[in-house]
Amino acid sequence: MEETNELLKQRKEKIEFLKAEGVELYPNDVEATETTGVIRNRYADSDNEELALIEEQYAIAGRMMAVRNFGKAAFISIQDREGSLQAYVRKDSVGDRAYSFFKRFDVGDIVYVTGKPFKTRTGELTIGATNVRLLSKSLRPLPEKWHGLTDIEARYRQRHLDLIMNERVKDVFYTRSKIIKLMRDFMVERDYLEVETPMMHPIAGGAVARPFKTHHNTLDMDLFLRIAPELYLKRLIVGGMERVFEINRNFRNEGISTSHNPEFTTIEFYQAYATYEDLIVMTEELFAFIARELFGSLAFNYQGTEINFARPWKRLTVKEAIMTYSDADQDILEDMDKATEYAGNLGLEIGSDESLGKTIVAIFEAVAEDKLIQPTFITSYPVEVSPLSRKSADNVEFTDRFELFIYGREMANAFSELNDPEDQRSRFEMQLREREAGDQEAHEMDEDYIRTLEYGMPPTAGEGIGIDRLVMLLTDSPSIRDVILFPQMRSK
Repeated sequence: MEETNELLKQRKEKIEFLKAEGVELYPNDVEATETTGVIRNRYADSDNEELALIEEQYAIAGRMMAVRNFGKAAFISIQDREGSLQAYVRKDSVGDRAYSFFKRFDVGDIVYVTGKPFKTRTGELTIGATNVRLLSKSLRPLPEKWHGLTDIEARYRQRHLDLIMNERVKDVFYTRSKIIKLMRDFMVERDYLEVETPMMHPIAGGAVARPFKTHHNTLDMDLFLRIAPELYLKRLIVGGMERVFEINRNFRNEGISTSHNPEFTTIEFYQAYATYEDLIVMTEELFAFIARELFGSLAFNYQGTEINFARPWKRLTVKEAIMTYSDADQDILEDMDKATEYAGNLGLEIGSDESLGKTIVAIFEAVAEDKLIQPTFITSYPVEVSPLSRKSADNVEFTDRFELFIYGREMANAFSELNDPEDQRSRFEMQLREREAGDQEAHEMDEDYIRTLEYGMPPTAGEGIGIDRLVMLLTDSPSIRDVILFPQMRSK
């Protein structure tokens, strides 16, 4: 702390000197004509004879990340959004007065340099500065060491410094933006309409989760940050928008982990006259399209494991997954007492009034989820855990639903939508009974949504994909906090 205070003092003294000399510390009258990346790409293979023929002066601007002083000259490194480029600042090229000001610049300052490119004796492309100006004075020094797990919490809390100091971090977020653009292009190409639906809901619906609660003063009513856009998007299907999608945030008042953040981004989409099986194919196509665009291949590495998006992907029912990845007997899938006993042996707490369907899903999550490394569709979820899904024609105790798992994580959830208003009402009533029994995540009754279904919703399939988790996978990031610019953190 004492060292930092001394550095702050020194920088303040430089600021006072520059002010006294009439130097504007924060001007806004320059234009950077090129980025460092454009110059590097244009002249990477040029030699000094070719570079000497250039008449054009280039102007670049960015953060000064390093300086090597040689008395009457200095090499500096300038970093902008496309990387970094070296500049050579000589006293006899920029003039005595400008150079005297330049000597008060610090690492971290935003600077502006004009000049022509040349290559040093070591072959490094460099801008020979004919002018150098200060654009923004950095009062606080950049951290000397900003990498590794020792600084991981500080990195998340001060993402601006993380982006300055770690090129890899910036690359992750550029890739994230590209992934979202690819998703949008994929959907638009298939005649989907992008829409926006409310973030504040009078009833927390569309998923089984605990909401965040707020209050609108003028209307004097409680509202909930949305846990999912599902019910509003399906209202649009009823209204005749037969293919819709939304890329936006959801909020769930739940735990924080390497794969959970209370504020997260999804793409959710609905297609009339389609089934969940159509969406299985579409999901394979979407993920394969993104992988090819990013890697030129369907195979890539995540945390040391090769993941392969080659189609078709594996499919298992919930029950098949339990039998495949555990030593359970078939009896536990049909007998509540035996299922409860087996769950207890796994260390799971099953309430006395719990249903067989929920118990089976709890067992699946315990014994199978983390084994699903390669892309796997898990189907046939029990009705009790699928309040908005259509019942299977083969067995009404199960639904036409899938969840996609990759590297042991749920990546997507989809189903053929329940469009029978009477059945939907009975599902909500079942959820209400579970809510009264203490399940705070159970769905509430939504009379307005039931009324919407009574106007008639065409047979429809819908899906939600967690964008943060997909970005984790495609950028080899171990934590969801690595792919969210400002993850939720406990107050210091």
